[in-house]
Amino acid sequence: MAALGAGGGSSRTRQLRRLAGICRHLEPAFAGLVQKGVGLVPFRSNALSSSAGAPSAGFRAWIVDSHKGKLKHRAVTDFKDVSELPRQDPDANVTVRVHFSDLNYKDAMIIQGQHGLCKGFPIVPGIDFSGVVEQSDSPLWKVGDEVVLTGNKIGQHFDGGWSGKCRVQAEWLVPRPSNFSLEECMIIGTAGFTAMQMVVHLEDFGGMTPVGGHVLVTGAGGGVGSTAVALLAKLGYHVVASTGRVEELGDYLRSLGAAEVIGRLEGDGRKQPLQAQRWGYVVDTVGGSTLSAALAQTKLMGSVAAVGVAAGGILDTTVYPFVLRGIRLLGVDSTLPWNVEGFDESPVAWERNRAERLRLWERLARDMPSEALKNMHSATTPLEDIPTWGDKLLAGNVHGRIVVRI
Repeated sequence: MAALGAGGGSSRTRQLRRLAGICRHLEPAFAGLVQKGVGLVPFRSNALSSSAGAPSAGFRAWIVDSHKGKLKHRAVTDFKDVSELPRQDPDANVTVRVHFSDLNYKDAMIIQGQHGLCKGFPIVPGIDFSGVVEQSDSPLWKVGDEVVLTGNKIGQHFDGGWSGKCRVQAEWLVPRPSNFSLEECMIIGTAGFTAMQMVVHLEDFGGMTPVGGHVLVTGAGGGVGSTAVALLAKLGYHVVASTGRVEELGDYLRSLGAAEVIGRLEGDGRKQPLQAQRWGYVVDTVGGSTLSAALAQTKLMGSVAAVGVAAGGILDTTVYPFVLRGIRLLGVDSTLPWNVEGFDESPVAWERNRAERLRLWERLARDMPSEALKNMHSATTPLEDIPTWGDKLLAGNVHGRIVVRI
C-alpha cells in the first residue's frame, strides 16, 4: 500500500526546517536527566548494537479497516517491510523493532472499528510501544537503543504499536528508564503516563499537598485509576478509591495503597451543585455524572483533574462549584504532540511538550512503586488474543493493565 501523505506540502517543509534548527537542543536534555540520576538515557541492547542495523526477517501486525463506525476487516497480517503498512508518517526517521505494546480503552474501541478515534482506516492500532531501535536517520538514537513511545497519535493518525516494527519521528521516543524493563514500561503505558500527568498538574496548577485533604480517585480499578492510587499513596496522600466493584477490587486497591475503598459517587451535580465537602482533590477517570458529582463534593479551593469519558462526554453541572467554592477543573491530554499535522505548528510548543514528556517519565522512574507495578499487571497477551481482552475491557471486566507481547 502507498504511504500516507507521501511528499508532504510546503507547510510541512517549513516545519521540518524549523525542527532541524532545534534538534541540537534535545541531547543536552538527556544529559540533564542523567545528572539528576533518574536513568533516562538510551540503554543499548547488545542484540542490535553489535550489528549494522540490517533489517531482520518479516513481522506481523494488526490491520483494522472500518467505514463510518462499521468494521470491515481486522486481522493479524504478515509483512516484509515497514513501508508496506497502511498509514505511515512521511516525516518518520527511526524504525523500532517493537517488543511490547499494551491495551488501552481507546485501543479497545479502535479494534472494534468505532468511529471518531482514527484519522483514517485501514490502520495498525496501538497507541504505545516499547522496543529497540533497528534503524535511525536521527542523531538522537543509535541502533540498539531501547526506547518507549506513548502518545503523539500513533495508532490513530499513524500506524501504531501492534506491529513487529514501527517507524516514527525521533523526538516522539524517550529512553527506557533504567529501573523499568521494556515490559514494565508497557504496564505503565499511556494509562500510567496520564496518571502521572494528572498528579503533576494537580501539584503545579491545583495546589495539591498532602495536608490539603483526602484525594478521591474515580474509576480506580482501571489503568489510569490504579496507577494514580499507587502514585498518590507513595507520595503520602490519603487516597480514597472509588469503584463500582468494591467487593471484587477492594483488596487489590488497598494493595496499591488506597486508605479507603468506596462505591461509585452518588448525587446529582446539577440539581445539587454544592454538596457536602468531602474531597480536597480529585483524579477523575470516568467523566459524565461521576465528574459532576465529584465537582459538587470538592472542598473550598480544591482541584479536580479530569481525563475520562467512560460515563459519557457530557458534563451536567453549574458554575456554582467554580464561583462559590473556587474549584479548579484541570483538563489533561497526554498526547503531547510533536510535529503532528492538525496540532500546534510552533517548534516552541513541540519543545514544551517534549520537556513535559521527559519530566513525567523522570517522575514515574522516581515515584512508581515496584510492588504496585507488579500488582497492576493483570496479563500479558499475544497479538491474536487482543480482541478478547478488548471486549472484556470495554465491558468493565478488566482491572489494572494488559500488556501485549509482539
